[in-house]
Amino acid sequence: MQGTARKDVHFVCGGRYHDFDFARLEVLKLLAELPHVRATVASDYRDQDNLHHANALITYTSDVVPAEAEIDSLAQFLREGGRWFALHGTNSSLRYNRETRLWEAPRTAPRFFDMLGSQFEAHPPIRPFTVRPSRTHPLVDGIEPFEADDELYLSRFTGACECLLETEFDGTAPGFARHDWRGTGRVPVMYLHPWEDAEILYLNLGHARGPLDMQPLMEHYPDIERGSWKQPAFYELMRRGIRWALSELE
Repeated sequence: MQGTARKDVHFVCGGRYHDFDFARLEVLKLLAELPHVRATVASDYRDQDNLHHANALITYTSDVVPAEAEIDSLAQFLREGGRWFALHGTNSSLRYNRETRLWEAPRTAPRFFDMLGSQFEAHPPIRPFTVRPSRTHPLVDGIEPFEADDELYLSRFTGACECLLETEFDGTAPGFARHDWRGTGRVPVMYLHPWEDAEILYLNLGHARGPLDMQPLMEHYPDIERGSWKQPAFYELMRRGIRWALSELE
């Protein structure tokens, strides 16, 4: 990698109900494999200065929705040639309805979800499901079907997407306001979404949760969940996604 020009990545990692310490460390370890890359880290979208100077944006969040001015900055970043690699719950906005005891997904920031191409609405109970490539593309070529013991994200899609990885689902998602997903069929797991002249890469795998991560809803969560982080194929997808975001994988 000698002689490769420096590139900067801005990494947003934070939110609710996930082990962000684990995810943050794993992503930074992958970035550290690239000696020409330097990273800045934030827990939300307020750090617009580092975003402005970045070549690539990586986000791993849950229920972190940017303000309108921050959405403007995201739009500017993309219009100026930046690339965005969005992970797991980046497209989520959550509200717990105490009367119905159901999780709702309010459309709090339509511009943001339109930019991402989807908005999370529900997931069934965590259990293994098969993920497979859905087309030929450098991001997924050579990736064999694998079992993901992860949150299977069921989303409302807000625009065109080029599906790269997929699974299938036909069932229900208890605990969510939109719980009936019978007849859903094909579910995108990794996709490219065009936005104006830019493109966003979304990989919605990567769940992680530990004993303290459901506070204040639950003082102690009984399990340590590592989702697709247990799969070598997931790390390969992450490496390729990072290279794509750096315009080093075409």
